[in-house]
Amino acid sequence: MSYTLHRGDALTVLKSLPDASVDAVITDPPYNSGGRTSSDRTGRTARAKYTSGDAKHDLQNFPGENRDQRSYRAWLTDLLTESYRASREHAVAMVFTDWRQEPTTTDALQMAGWTWSGTIPWIKPASRPRKGGPKQDSEFIVWGVKGSLDNTRDLYLPGHYIASQPRKDRVHITQKPVEVMQQLVQVCPPGGTVLDPFTGSGSTGVAALKEGRHFIGVELSDHYAALAEQRLHTALDQEAFELAGPEL
Repeated sequence: MSYTLHRGDALTVLKSLPDASVDAVITDPPYNSGGRTSSDRTGRTARAKYTSGDAKHDLQNFPGENRDQRSYRAWLTDLLTESYRASREHAVAMVFTDWRQEPTTTDALQMAGWTWSGTIPWIKPASRPRKGGPKQDSEFIVWGVKGSLDNTRDLYLPGHYIASQPRKDRVHITQKPVEVMQQLVQVCPPGGTVLDPFTGSGSTGVAALKEGRHFIGVELSDHYAALAEQRLHTALDQEAFELAGPEL
């Protein structure tokens, strides 16, 4: 397996990718959420939006959290349009979102050309209860397909996932569990290529390499790009060792 990690703006990098060169798009873009008004969404850092005030970690912020609703939809549509162009027939796109941006994300997916095929709940048991009402314990994965699903594959995935955010060795505010990502990357055929325009700390890429897929990632933050590079390199080395087996 192999990986390529681009450091830079996602839309700029996506425009440089060849047509029909990737087999799946799995990504967790900045939600630009966390408030009911434009000023609420744009006036706070990512850490303030997505981390509780008494959190026992000091993870670094990430860029891209300054768009209002209209600009977010236009921006995400452009990104998913370029992802669509770079994807092969039968490719699947999976885009993480929260409850506030789920309607906008489904709009952007369809405006980009993907056939919206469902919304997958990711339920986080360790989330806090909310006094007076239901706790917000779920994020969502909006997914679609280019053309139609490849019905020749013997693949059956769950319609929901239950897993808490990583606590041990957590390095990113919105880090996703690798065990969940390892299931999601299976929408990419074995030996195919998974694209993640918002690599963050590299969980999608680590999962892709572990599951026998190639990976192309893009990350704007130098801090997180360095972390992702380290995690991807470690995963690739571990995969090579497991394939070769121990020396006797």
